[in-house]
Amino acid sequence: MNYKSLSDISRREFIRRAACAAVGTVAMTSAIRDLRFMNAAVAQSNISDYKALVCIFLQGGNDSNNLIIPTIQSEYNNYAAIRTPVLAIPQSAVLGVTSLDGDGHAYGLHPSCPELQTLFGEGKLAFLFNTGTLVYPITRQQYLGNTVIKPPQLFSHADQQTQWQTSIPDQPPTTGWGGRCADLLNSVQPDAPISLMVTLAGANTFEVGNIVAQYSVSTSGAISLSLPTSPSGGANTNRLPALMKILGLPYTNLQSQAYAGVAEHAINTSSLLNNSISGTSSASYWTTPFPTKITPPEGGSAFTSTLAPQLQMVARLIAAGSTAVANGGFGMKRQIFFCQIGGYDLHTGQTNYTQNTPNSVLVGAHTNLLAELSQSMLAFQRAMEQIGLSKNVTSFTASDFGRTFPSNGQGSDHGWGSHHLILGGAVNGQRTYGQFPALTVNGPNDTSTGRWIPTTAIDQYFATLATWFGVDQSNLSTVFPNIGRFTSSNLGFV
Repeated sequence: MNYKSLSDISRREFIRRAACAAVGTVAMTSAIRDLRFMNAAVAQSNISDYKALVCIFLQGGNDSNNLIIPTIQSEYNNYAAIRTPVLAIPQSAVLGVTSLDGDGHAYGLHPSCPELQTLFGEGKLAFLFNTGTLVYPITRQQYLGNTVIKPPQLFSHADQQTQWQTSIPDQPPTTGWGGRCADLLNSVQPDAPISLMVTLAGANTFEVGNIVAQYSVSTSGAISLSLPTSPSGGANTNRLPALMKILGLPYTNLQSQAYAGVAEHAINTSSLLNNSISGTSSASYWTTPFPTKITPPEGGSAFTSTLAPQLQMVARLIAAGSTAVANGGFGMKRQIFFCQIGGYDLHTGQTNYTQNTPNSVLVGAHTNLLAELSQSMLAFQRAMEQIGLSKNVTSFTASDFGRTFPSNGQGSDHGWGSHHLILGGAVNGQRTYGQFPALTVNGPNDTSTGRWIPTTAIDQYFATLATWFGVDQSNLSTVFPNIGRFTSSNLGFV
C-alpha cells in the first residue's frame, strides 16, 4: 500500500484522515444496532490478561495445493499427474514435516518455506485443511443437485473476500467478525488510548464494527501532523499550540464540536502511539531481523517485502499495547490486527516452468510469495518470543479462496476450499486439523473441475480463534450467527 510522505500531507488532509482513523477509540453507543451486544459486552468484561489476534490476508486466492503437498508415493503421483509439470513441485524438493497426529497421510511444504517447516517442527504452527465459506455443510452430491444452499457468488474475488471477512455468507454484510469480537470485548478496556482494532492495510471489512472502528497506521507508525517552518526557516513551534487552542474552543454547532473533538483526539493519539513505539524503531532491536529483502531459496531475484514491514509494525504495537500506561504503553487487554499482501491471483506466471529446464517450476511468482510469507511469519513469531508474548498472540492466514487443482496451462484458476496456517505459542502445533481432500478430479471433494468443496467452515475456523481470544460460548453465536449449523464450534488447534 502506498502512503504519502508526511511532508505531502496538508493540515486539512491530516485532520480528515486522522479523524477517520481515530473514531474507533470512542464508544458510540448510539450506533449499536443489536442490543444483544450490550448485554453480552457486560458479561465479557471480566478479562485481565493480554491477547492479540493477527490476520494475514493473502489477497487474490492462494494456491494452497502447492503450499501443503502430499508425500505418500501414491498420493504424490496423483498430485503430480493432475497438476502437470507446469505446477507440480518435484518430490525431491518438497520439505517433509512430521505430524504428531496420524490421519493416514503424510505431508510436506513448498520448498520456499523452510521457516514454516521449522515452526511446525517446534510445535508452534498448525495446518487447517480444506476450509472455506459455507452456509450449511454440503457434500458433492448436494452441491451438484442444488439441494443445499451454497454461498452466493462463489469464485468471485470481491464476494468471497467479504464472506471470509464477515463469516456471514447468507446475509448482507454490515460488520466483520473481527469487528464483532471487538464490539463484544470493548468493555474490558473502555478507556483504552487507541482502538482495539488496528489495520496495516487500510480500510477492510474484517474490522468493521458497530461500536469500535479500525485505526489505520502505516508501516512507519501513526500519521503525524507536519507543520511548515517559520519564515526564518526554523521550526515553527507556535502553530500546533494555536491549532490545539482552536480545536478546544466551545462550538455551538454540534457537528463542529464533534469534528474538533475527534481531530484533537487524533492528534493526541498519533503522538502517543509514535512515542510509545519509538523504543522498537531500530532494526537491530529485533533479535531475529524482519527481512527487508526476500531471497527465494530456490533461485530468482531478491525483492522488497511488503508483508514483513507490516508484521514488524504489528510487533511494535503489540509490545506497546501490552505495556502498562504507567510504563509508557497503551495498557491494552485485547488487540486485533489486519495485514494484507496481494499478488496471489495467479492465472498466469505462477511458476517459470520451461520445458527441459530442471527445477524451473521452483521459480516464479508463487514461490516468491510463499518465501515472503514464510520468512515474515518466522520473524514475527521470534519477535513475540523475544518480548515474552508468544502464548498471548495468535496469527492466522485467510484468503479469498483456494485455486483449482488442475493447471490451466500457465497457472491456476479460482477455487473454493483451501488450506491455512495458524501460528503462535498457544497453538496446538505440529498437528493438522480438518480433512485433507481426495486429490481427484470428479472425486468426493470436487465440484467437478478440481475446486475443493470445503469440509470445514470458516465459521468453525474463526470461532475457534474467537473462543481463545475471549468470546465465551454463550456469546459465540452473537459473533457467528451460523455456527450452530456445524457440528463443532471449536476445532481444538488453540
